[in-house]
Amino acid sequence: MRRSFATTPARRDLLQDLYIKELKAYKAPAVAADDSVGQVKPWSVPPAPLPPSLEAATPADLSEYDSQIVEVEGIAVGEEPSTESLDDWFVVEPLHDEHH
Repeated sequence: MRRSFATTPARRDLLQDLYIKELKAYKAPAVAADDSVGQVKPWSVPPAPLPPSLEAATPADLSEYDSQIVEVEGIAVGEEPSTESLDDWFVVEPLHDEHH
């Protein structure tokens, strides 16, 4: 008794073989150091930004600003805020335990 195996011959793709052969044969052109001259602008460091300036930078104006009284809406000058008005905004509804 003999064993026989059926084998299929490998199919060759001619276009694929030609493409791979051309890819392997390709040599990239050499790049010279001065190829970019005239194509791009030379790089230069940008100027440093200027520090911001205040509109009222004089010492007299700054001391006047420091001496101003802070105005808060709803509170007269010199009046302390009442704790009653602060507590009014938070209201807790009682829970109803009604059985149906």
